Amino acid sequence: MAGRIAQFLEGWHQRRTEGRWARLADTAAELDSFELRALRAEARGMRRQLDRVLQVADARLAVPTLAAGLPQMPLGTDWVWRPDLWRGALCEAGAVAATDRTALGEGVALYHDCPLGEIVVRQVRNDKPEDRAPYGLAIEVFGFKGRFLSLALNLPAAAVEGLKSRHLVRAEMVIDCDSTVKAFTRLNIKNGPNVAQPVSAMPEAGRDKVAEFDLAYADLNDRRIERAWLDLILNEAAMTRIVIRDLVVSRRPRAEL
Repeated sequence: MAGRIAQFLEGWHQRRTEGRWARLADTAAELDSFELRALRAEARGMRRQLDRVLQVADARLAVPTLAAGLPQMPLGTDWVWRPDLWRGALCEAGAVAATDRTALGEGVALYHDCPLGEIVVRQVRNDKPEDRAPYGLAIEVFGFKGRFLSLALNLPAAAVEGLKSRHLVRAEMVIDCDSTVKAFTRLNIKNGPNVAQPVSAMPEAGRDKVAEFDLAYADLNDRRIERAWLDLILNEAAMTRIVIRDLVVSRRPRAEL
């Protein structure tokens, strides 16, 4: 009985909330700037939580139909992560990268210095089991007169928790491209006032790409590691469509000798 009452009250509250927002949407054009600014802040706060629910639901419901499991990890892997962009739908699937920075969901951004602004980025739905992830990221480059084009990915706090110079960091990607593009992956690790930046060239052949970084050669201060991010740097990408079907980052300690 108590369960049915709670269910009824929850449904009633939800209907009232939906009704309130429907009325606010109808009258938003008539509000003054102070009221509209407060309403916008409240709506953005609610949308962040709703987007989180939708992203988790989309990822969990999509994964079985696309066989989107993580790739086989090397022995000893102690952390593995697939970013949200490749796991669930974004609230805004695409954008024209007209400025030097274009955010693509939480912790992912495209950077470039091209004055033409002829770059389109959008999340796409993968449809093949070999794509591994439910979603991918398409980067369509038309005219390009800049010096750099890169996708930056902030690694979560768990990536640097307990990170040592004896770790190997690995980035695995599935990339489709309609022409050959030279690409490099750079791992950035902020430790104190310094940033270690080991670079790995991506193989041009095949769609499965792997970049691995041995931190023993990164001149790293283990005790002062603060954060880390990954850059995928694309060279000579004009008139090219690049689709990053999957991206998985992992780490493992090097075997003791």
